[in-house]
Amino acid sequence: MIRVRIAPSPTGKLHIGTARTAVFNWLFARHQGGQFILRVEDTDVERSRPEFTENILEGLQWLGLIWDEGPFYQSQRLELYEKAVKTLLDKGLAYRSYETPEELDVMREAQKAQKEAPRYDNRHRNLTSEQEAAFVAEGRKPVIRFRIENDREISWNDMVRGKVTWKGRDLGGDMVIARAAEGSEVGQPLYNFVVVVDDIDMQISHVIRGEDHIGNTPKQILLYEALGATVPEFGHTPLILNSAGAKLSKRDGVTSIADFRQMGYTAEGLVNYMTLLGWSPPDSTQEIFTLEEAAAHFSFDRVNKAGAKFDWDKLNWLNSQYLHNMPVDKLTDLLIPYWQAAGYEFDAVDRPWLEQTTSLIGASLSRLQEAVEMTRYLFVSEIEFDEEAIIQLKQEGAAAALKSIHETLSSTSLTSESIQEIIKQVVKEQNVKKGLVMKSLRAALTGAMHGPDLVQSWLLLNQKGYDRSRLERAATIA
Repeated sequence: MIRVRIAPSPTGKLHIGTARTAVFNWLFARHQGGQFILRVEDTDVERSRPEFTENILEGLQWLGLIWDEGPFYQSQRLELYEKAVKTLLDKGLAYRSYETPEELDVMREAQKAQKEAPRYDNRHRNLTSEQEAAFVAEGRKPVIRFRIENDREISWNDMVRGKVTWKGRDLGGDMVIARAAEGSEVGQPLYNFVVVVDDIDMQISHVIRGEDHIGNTPKQILLYEALGATVPEFGHTPLILNSAGAKLSKRDGVTSIADFRQMGYTAEGLVNYMTLLGWSPPDSTQEIFTLEEAAAHFSFDRVNKAGAKFDWDKLNWLNSQYLHNMPVDKLTDLLIPYWQAAGYEFDAVDRPWLEQTTSLIGASLSRLQEAVEMTRYLFVSEIEFDEEAIIQLKQEGAAAALKSIHETLSSTSLTSESIQEIIKQVVKEQNVKKGLVMKSLRAALTGAMHGPDLVQSWLLLNQKGYDRSRLERAATIA
């Protein structure tokens, strides 16, 4: 059974890099008929927050990345880790190390002076029982270190990068797997150790994660072997890069899935885009597909080694395709929270009007949030005229045309057809060009010279009763 996992840490919101890793895990599991497992790595007690856990779970569900097992919480599995630490101690593959922080600082400074790479020099690897007893008597609290032999060579066949080889001497010396503890007790276990114990316990067959974890892999392979477990397959996916080619970070602004959602990206559009961040489908002309459609073709031989540059234009285009093809009722449901957040007032009886508004702007949307500014003139009773609109309203003949239209409204029921007749009549009576009337109408009704279809906008404003007051006010600008 193919079993993969996504293992976010709840020390922040769900990041797009973690979400993209989750996408690749999910696609691989579904393609192989395997299982996708969720594990929350919350052993960092000081930085982990329940609100971040909630954000991560909600974000994965919103994207459609539903897990088969979990969520499992590392904070609830401490007995399992303690047992594994004791196993390594009993085998002589781990030991208690009693250096003080000050001693370690002196060691690092000496290495720095010699221009050597920082590493632990394994000085407490072979302490006698008398030496240990003396350290305990001093009140020192030991950490647990795992033995790493300098002459050991560690290799694996990475699903993305091919054969990767590390030397034991390049891993920084014997590795701390548990923090300091009282006396001879096992302390808080650390990341590289607990993920291995979890992966063994959960029978993870493939570990798929970002390339920034490559340096952890040789250490973890040694731990799998020390615990007598089968080493899983590894695949290290390319990082997501900003426009400058650096790793996408908080300094680049929007990076969390919650932020993308707030900006008005759909789950379908965003997850479609993430699928293409580092993977290319067999049919290079196909860019729009569901998770299930991508899973049918997903394989790691089409995952790139090079970093994937984040392209806002591409994301906006993909998202727009989903919005443009969405049924009006569903799109209206998605837009309503944005209108409400903007303070626009409406109730259930306005639903038909809201759907007409959605139909008016739907084909122009790239993001849901854009609807707020795009439709402001429809929701508010009073509008401001921008500079272009004022210039238009001061054109010769504009005021007279608008007054004539206003007078006609009192005896006319508006339809698309009647609007065309009104315009035709005013053009003839005022002896002006149709362009003047149309531009002046747009300026008067919307406060701007650019926007959605004018006739449909007028019909929507008429239903609200906003059109007459706007025409009357605009006619006074001369």
